[in-house]
Amino acid sequence: MPDPTKPEIIVPPPRTSKLDSPTRQQIERLQNHSIVELEMVQQFHSWLDDKRQCRQACRVVGDSRTGKTVACNAYRHKHNDQRTNGDAPIVPVMYLHAPTESGPRELFVGLLDYLQYRITRGTISDLRDRVYRLLKTCQVEMIILDEAHRLRPKTFSELRDIFDLLNISVALVGTDRLDAVVRRDEQVYNRFMACHRFHRMDSQALEDTTAIWEAYVLRLPQPSNLTSAPMQKILGASTRGYLGLLDDILRHAARRALQAGRPQIDLNLLSQAAAEYH
Repeated sequence: MPDPTKPEIIVPPPRTSKLDSPTRQQIERLQNHSIVELEMVQQFHSWLDDKRQCRQACRVVGDSRTGKTVACNAYRHKHNDQRTNGDAPIVPVMYLHAPTESGPRELFVGLLDYLQYRITRGTISDLRDRVYRLLKTCQVEMIILDEAHRLRPKTFSELRDIFDLLNISVALVGTDRLDAVVRRDEQVYNRFMACHRFHRMDSQALEDTTAIWEAYVLRLPQPSNLTSAPMQKILGASTRGYLGLLDDILRHAARRALQAGRPQIDLNLLSQAAAEYH
């Protein structure tokens, strides 16, 4: 017999989507990641080019959600692997995301996995020898290591040796915590002194970036006038100048507009979308 004290759970049937195919495609497009080469990204890539060509070690520092990871990924995509049948691939730029508490073994296994080398067992010395051999064979010019503040102290020494012994540019990417970690070892800090910093957007940069996002990322059927003063007031307060938050809020608002059958984002809809990010 059913338990009379247990509440009945009623699940209504799902609503049938009334979105037409073009609208669904637009929503799916907004859910996909895209890379926009803002002026600050182009300047950053030029800076990385200089470090890579000169084989210099460096740091990339900034708050979370300021665009560091996307910009580094875009740089890696600009320098795609060159693969030919039967020969080792040429990999000018490697990009890795450091897991928490990464020691030398995790670093070496990550590098081997990136280069699609299947044998990742053995002692630290074995792994180091394989990594050095592969880095030379694949003609690696730069290694970009994101979330580098997660690395253990011994791992920084391994990266220092890769830079010193193989003449490969190493870029450490992270928050201000990275600076604190690097400065603990004078030998590491002296090699990674060159630094590029990602800043939060000021009001003018926010307005300019909003205009670019509306035109090239959102691409709604009708203009939303997102650079108007009332819209910018909402975006300024909710994003606090963080590029990642601006992207999230504008995409969210655009999806809600399309789902509601609206051709643009109005002030009320933007306010509702932005309220979720306070």
